[in-house]
Amino acid sequence: MENKPKILIVDDEENICELVRLYIEKEGFDAIIANDGQEAVAKFNKEKPDLILLDIMLPIKDGWQVCREIRAQSKVPIIMLTAKGETFDKVLGLELGADDYVVKPFEPKELIARIRAVLRRSADSVDEKADEDELSFDGLKINQSTYEVYIDDKKVEMPPKEFELLYFLAKNTNKVFTRDQLLDEIWGYEFFGDSRTVDVHIKRIREKLEGENRTWALKTVWGVGYKFEVS
Repeated sequence: MENKPKILIVDDEENICELVRLYIEKEGFDAIIANDGQEAVAKFNKEKPDLILLDIMLPIKDGWQVCREIRAQSKVPIIMLTAKGETFDKVLGLELGADDYVVKPFEPKELIARIRAVLRRSADSVDEKADEDELSFDGLKINQSTYEVYIDDKKVEMPPKEFELLYFLAKNTNKVFTRDQLLDEIWGYEFFGDSRTVDVHIKRIREKLEGENRTWALKTVWGVGYKFEVS
């Protein structure tokens, strides 16, 4: 019998957890529930879910802290949940490694569509192994299987989305991509982000990789977008 994808629902409102559990079990997923941040991390470590629905406002540890702790050890997909009118910095969520976000109250069909899309992208990135596991340029190594980046043999720490953006551009050397294309490719068309998300990630990647006399560079093509230029 095929294993059902396991989803960890993290929210301090028990009625929301039960409602979401009903939605996702009806769609063929298994559900685990946690009502505070500390319990969320414990259940993540014990249950090894395939995806996490993570509320931001939580007792003991908030959603940001939970996201940080889980991202330090795993690339499991995370969808942030935020109440309407709540201050939610999309860029902060993405920089911490969240894959998407949903605003409450949400439509059951939208939530399920987001879950399926994020799980599908996660599976695609795992399947994409193959021949180009490691890209090498002048002093730069980008390893897709380990999500590691090295500059002159020194490891550079990068959150998953920064890594994926760099890897995608470096895999397509000298090709220009618009911000919208990069949002679609890295975050998926279901993510309702804006171009600032891409700009912030490019800026952070540049800060980590900046060096002189390289034969490659992350270039801004004014009025269009970005490219990984190799001379």
